[in-house]
Parts: sequence; structure tokens; C-alpha cells
Amino acid sequence: MNPVSSFFLLAGTAMIVLAAIGLIKLKTPYARLHAAGKASPVAFILAGIGAAIEVGWAGAAQLIVAGGALVVTLPIAVHLLFRAVHSTAPEHDPTLDELGRDRA
Repeated sequence: MNPVSSFFLLAGTAMIVLAAIGLIKLKTPYARLHAAGKASPVAFILAGIGAAIEVGWAGAAQLIVAGGALVVTLPIAVHLLFRAVHSTAPEHDPTLDELGRDRA
């Protein structure tokens, strides 16, 4: 295996591990969705670059199509998940005015 592709595959794996730690450590659903939504396309692109180096041009073209679809559709999906959490779990809503809460 090429050392460059190994580096990219390990970097993608490290991003997924960091996202998993964020999912475990972060408290609110909004923060958890943010951690997962931001890290997954970056991790896929890094791992896809590493895999594309190994599989050749035909496989690289398929990975480019998959990566493009992921980058286009994932922000929409995460936005819809945010809206679903917001409409179903009002106890997790962030306060709009932190100073106003102390004064009231």
C-alpha cells in the first residue's frame, strides 16, 4: 500500500474518531449534530482520496461522484435534523439572551 494513501486513510479515520468523541462528550443535541455533520464529509473526502490513489481511475471517478453527492446532500440533511430536534425537544433549545435570564 502506498504511504500517501495510508496517510489519507488514517487521517480520515482520525476525523471519524474525533467526531465520535464529540458525539459522546457534547451535551446538547445541537452540538452533537454539529460535530457529526461537520466531520463526516471531511473524513469521507480524506479517506476517499486515500482509496482513490489505490483503486485507479475508474474507482477514483466513482469516489468523486460519491464525495460530491455527500458534500451536496449532507448540509441539507443536518439542517433537517436540526429542525426536527428543535420542534420536538424544547428543553434543549439554547437561551437567546443569557444575561436576560439572570435578570428575570
